Amino acid sequence: MFNGNAANYPPVLTRYEGVECLNHSPLVYAHGQTNIALTGSGTLDASGTASWNKGSNRAGVLDPLVNLPPTQRNVVGKLRVSYVEPYSCTNVLIQGVTLRHAIFWQLHPTLCTNVTIDGVTINTPDMGNSDGCDPESCDHVVINNCSISCHDDTIAIKSGRNADGRRLHTPCQNIVIMNSRFTGPRGMVAIGSEETGGVQNVYCFNLSTLSGGIWAPLFIKNNSLRGGIVTNINMDTITGTGHSDTSPATGAPAGVMAIMNYNGETGAFPPTIDQIHVNNMTFDSSPFAVRLVGLSNDHIGTVTVSNSTFTHIAHQAPLATSVDHLTLTKVTINGKPA
Repeated sequence: MFNGNAANYPPVLTRYEGVECLNHSPLVYAHGQTNIALTGSGTLDASGTASWNKGSNRAGVLDPLVNLPPTQRNVVGKLRVSYVEPYSCTNVLIQGVTLRHAIFWQLHPTLCTNVTIDGVTINTPDMGNSDGCDPESCDHVVINNCSISCHDDTIAIKSGRNADGRRLHTPCQNIVIMNSRFTGPRGMVAIGSEETGGVQNVYCFNLSTLSGGIWAPLFIKNNSLRGGIVTNINMDTITGTGHSDTSPATGAPAGVMAIMNYNGETGAFPPTIDQIHVNNMTFDSSPFAVRLVGLSNDHIGTVTVSNSTFTHIAHQAPLATSVDHLTLTKVTINGKPA
């Protein structure tokens, strides 16, 4: 049980929604370490930190400081901290543990190489913005045999936000997510929206939903304020149930969803979304099977969906605007070939 004494969490270098800063230490933290592990069958409980782990106004608190060096962007006591955050570490193992009652992002490996997350259970279904696992600007990540219930994206792959993401210019790449179960109100596997450094080479296999379902099995969200290249994203053997609510920032969900107008933000950095491949997806209950929204001057590239079945879909036809190549092969929507 983590406690409510803020002094036990001294200031450290961390990242808040894709921007480096100085903040209270995450509850479990390491910086610049090699061969580290958090393992065992125990339960970590963050509820006791609620007294000091507060703040979500990044735009008002942190964004005005981005022209300063990261260690001078002091937001201590003004913004929340992640739950478990190895930072600039190599050879990281997180295995067997259970996380409960998170206040913010839960597993947040940042700028790390060789990360294995295996057999982890996350149960925080009632705290908003409590992403389950957010690998950020990491290289070689395996997420296996996990069960994640949270109140946002269950897996969210990230690589920095806007100017600070361009400064570090470090992609999140070479990621395998497999044999896991999820429930939550947003993406099963989300990419973004903080993906300015790029995301590439992602392979997802044998993923399913827990009771309660998921908003979208694949949810790529970007805009021209973020920029960044998202390419070579692959999903195979995905099953689950969705739900039909909409979000002002994204509109209606879908089984396969990629948008370039996230949150209505625009800028001078048109993103790239290309080489998205989904095979053997079975998904029930959603507004759309496929929803792709590019920009008139910046199209989504190639998207393929094959050997997939979508049922109880409100809109029979996929929605694809400003997309160069969308190929559906052996896909049925509500029992009809698409």
